[in-house]
Amino acid sequence: MSNNVENLSPQIIRGVVREMQDLVENPPEGIKVHINDEDVTDIQAFIDGPAGTPYAGGVFKVKLTLGKAFPQEPPKAFFFTKIFHPNVALNGEICVNTLKKDWKSDLGIKHILLTIKCLLIVPNAESALNEEAGKLLLEHYDDYSQRAKMMTEIHAQTYKGSKGASVEGPLAKKHAGDKSKPLTAEKKKILKDKKRTLKRL
Repeated sequence: MSNNVENLSPQIIRGVVREMQDLVENPPEGIKVHINDEDVTDIQAFIDGPAGTPYAGGVFKVKLTLGKAFPQEPPKAFFFTKIFHPNVALNGEICVNTLKKDWKSDLGIKHILLTIKCLLIVPNAESALNEEAGKLLLEHYDDYSQRAKMMTEIHAQTYKGSKGASVEGPLAKKHAGDKSKPLTAEKKKILKDKKRTLKRL
């Protein structure tokens, strides 16, 4: 299993570990980080879709990869969860100025994650990686919002596991673990129709 730990100085690794532990103990609102004990440069986080956006109600898995020139060079950031967003390419790559020309070596991981969360609130159609999403955002906001909501409902839902912890999974599983709200045939049909509609788009 290849990782970047050997490429970074012990001082930088210590700084990353410190920051990650702080993020676990004092998480920013709507952001949970996951520490990979085997590779601290593999940073994964779960970002709650902000209220009042088409992403509300979803949980999005994000990955940051620190290169060997970190912190002089910004990390690469990706969405693991499928999302319809102007600044997210189809492969999940995130385009945001903070990770490009506005990067400063003293910006930490928390700042990056907060910036990604802000992108969910205020997409930037000018630097679109997903041109279709950017065009819809500018010209037909309702259509953009509907597509983004549909993708969120299909790909970014969570369900409560046996210990009450949120686990990523499709909408059907959301209700499978919640006995008080069984998934009705009607809801299954709606979800199926949404998936079919998405394929046509």
